[in-house]
Amino acid sequence: MLALLIAAAAAGPALAEADPGVVVDAEKAFAADGLAMGIKRSFQKHAAPDAIVLAPDPVDAQSNLAREEDDAGGPPLAWWPRWAGIARSGDLGFTTGPYTYDGEPKGWYFTVWARQADGSWKWIFDGGVRADPRQEPGPLSHAEYLQMSGAEAGSAAAAMAEVSAAEADLARRAQESTRIAYLRHLAEDGRLTGSSAPPATGRAAFELELQARPRTLALSPLGGRASAAGDLAFTYGDARWSGGRGHYVRIWQKRAPGWRLVYDELVPVTSPASD
Repeated sequence: MLALLIAAAAAGPALAEADPGVVVDAEKAFAADGLAMGIKRSFQKHAAPDAIVLAPDPVDAQSNLAREEDDAGGPPLAWWPRWAGIARSGDLGFTTGPYTYDGEPKGWYFTVWARQADGSWKWIFDGGVRADPRQEPGPLSHAEYLQMSGAEAGSAAAAMAEVSAAEADLARRAQESTRIAYLRHLAEDGRLTGSSAPPATGRAAFELELQARPRTLALSPLGGRASAAGDLAFTYGDARWSGGRGHYVRIWQKRAPGWRLVYDELVPVTSPASD
């Protein structure tokens, strides 16, 4: 018994678990303000000072929103979380789910949240894809949660160094085969999206979604951040392929075997003026 107690003490305290419900609550408050205040004002209210959006390339969200016209009283943009996750340190999280515009199903949003110095939650990335949302339950449905991992890198800096290595490996392999590159890094319980199909999860669905992507990709990182515990990381970057370009947005989670990709969306740039 004494040996067991000594071993437990040497291993340190058990890792605490944060509640992913806090990011779901933040998303629901954001969505409620969207209906009450309009798109522009609600997005300004809930965006962090350093938030970014794709317009169509990554830009400062607050500056971009300031140029938009006030749309209070216009057609409603409605959305609700169906899947969410949070870092063990409780400072970084995400949610995703269906959205509608003026009552019409349009796609799936994706929001990355960061806890601020005052304890509030603000989004640092907001975007989405035109994936089919029509079979999803409505706003009163409960969100599912990404299972929290017990692995940590120990710091945000260490996590970003490790994630950068994983991204470099994925990018190198994607030059030869998009399919092989992603299947090597995707978590079985992750999400992969970008086509008109609903977000894919599981090997069979991944295979179908990857068939819709270019056969090869040239990928290069642009930015991101990791949690203080070093167990969750958000990244984004450029994606180029024969005849097109766009951006990737990802969530990585550290697990016992290493970093696994738990969310990836590929967003094409479709505006000719953006090139």
